[in-house]
Amino acid sequence: MRELRIRLLAGVFIVAGVLSWAGARLWASIGTLPSVPLAAPVVLALIAVVLLSTALSIRARLKAQRERRPEAKGVDPLMAARAVVFGQASALVAALVSGMYGGTGVFLLESLDIPARRDQAIYAGFSVLAGVGVIAAALFLERVCKLPEDDDRNTGATSTA
Repeated sequence: MRELRIRLLAGVFIVAGVLSWAGARLWASIGTLPSVPLAAPVVLALIAVVLLSTALSIRARLKAQRERRPEAKGVDPLMAARAVVFGQASALVAALVSGMYGGTGVFLLESLDIPARRDQAIYAGFSVLAGVGVIAAALFLERVCKLPEDDDRNTGATSTA
C-alpha cells in the first residue's frame, strides 16, 4: 500500500480552492450563492475524532503486543489495512472539501459587512480547520499502522576482516 503524499493533498486542496473561488464568483454574479452548511465542520471534526481514536487504539494495542503483556490483544492485519484505507480516503476527501470551503471562504471575505456572509465565512473557516484535522489524523493513523522496515533489505555483501 502506498503512503499518502502531502504534496498530493496540498495539490487537491489548492485546485479545489481555486475552482471553488472561481465558481463562487461566477455563481454570485448570476444569483444567490449557496450557503455553507453548519454541519460541514461538525461532520469533518467527527471523522477526525474517529480516525484519531482508531490510531490511538491501534498504537496502544501494538505497544502492549511489543511489550508482551499477557492481556495484550493482537492487531488483525486486515483490520489495520482497512483502517489505513479509510484514513487515506478520508484525507483525500477532506482535502477536496476543505479546498472547496476554503475557496468559498476566500470569496466571502470580500463581504464580511453582511452578517449572513460573515457567518458563512466563519463556517467555511471552521470547515477548513476540521479538514486539516482529518488530514492530520489520517497521516497519524497511517504512521501508526506502518510496518517496520526489514533490516535484510540491504543485501550488499558485508566484509568481515
